[in-house]
Amino acid sequence: MAVSLAGRDFLKLLDFTSEEITYLIDLAADLKAKKKAGEAHRYHEGKNIVLLFEKTSTRTRCSFEVGGMDLGMGVTYLEPSSSQMGKKESIEDTARVLSRMYDGIEYRGFEQEKVETLAEYSSVPVWNGLTTEAHPTQMIADMLTIREHLGKLAGLNLVFFGDAQNNVANSLMVACAKLGLNFTACGPKEQMPDEKLVDTCRAIAAENGCTVTLTESVEDGARGANVVYTDIWVSMGEPDSIWEERIGLLEAYRVTDEVMALAAPGAIFMHCLPSFHDTKTTVGAEIAQKFGVCEMEVSDSVFESDASVVFDEAENRVHTIKAVMHATLMGE
Repeated sequence: MAVSLAGRDFLKLLDFTSEEITYLIDLAADLKAKKKAGEAHRYHEGKNIVLLFEKTSTRTRCSFEVGGMDLGMGVTYLEPSSSQMGKKESIEDTARVLSRMYDGIEYRGFEQEKVETLAEYSSVPVWNGLTTEAHPTQMIADMLTIREHLGKLAGLNLVFFGDAQNNVANSLMVACAKLGLNFTACGPKEQMPDEKLVDTCRAIAAENGCTVTLTESVEDGARGANVVYTDIWVSMGEPDSIWEERIGLLEAYRVTDEVMALAAPGAIFMHCLPSFHDTKTTVGAEIAQKFGVCEMEVSDSVFESDASVVFDEAENRVHTIKAVMHATLMGE
């Protein structure tokens, strides 16, 4: 039976079957090929989408804007100061107003409850560009990137180093369980994923012939990994005061050349970006000055190595977000 996601919201990967997620990856690959070939695919000419951003972004904003325009749609970007959502107008009312004007609504911000409420009260598809709990559009891009470089998904070993309770780690665990990759969270016990989500993912993984593992051992985590993944140690919206604590907890889990040497031959390094691999950013320079740490979650040598596919991964945000929008707007 053919997969159809027309009219669906895209809020978290747990809402989708393995077949539906694979369909989105395949659709993204097709749309990417069309773009590379210069083949127009303005399938949604005359439609309009709105982007609600409570958290700033480079890749997510640009991907939705470029993707929307590639599909022929008008795009409106609303930052916090440009919208009354949550201030003078409730999320419920915002959803009902915007869905009378737009064909799709993207939200990037804080609690998952907000994007779920938008979807409940909207009459058009709502897409999660990132919440504190989940980052589903990043996962489609990550899985497309892995497949492009390693030729498959099922049976591979993916290890996430560092803050394994953040939205990216949580979403990777779900994506791997759904698609048959063995997932390992490698970090301190204080930063491990929620036990309930781990149990849920282990049950899904058992159905798909893969595993979910938690370990504090860098050696055990890295050994035999096909994909080595990490993320920043302090997420957007968390207070600066926790930097010292996180550095103390996570410095042992920095992805270095020694870590990559333990991985399987041909292993790739991934990061959803931005990354603090040097001191060329304001935050990087400040951390170096305060704590003497010049590289955080990944060493510069790994980030700039041939194993690093982070910029392919970033580019694929466009193609995969375009696939999510196209799939859910078809027939609308």
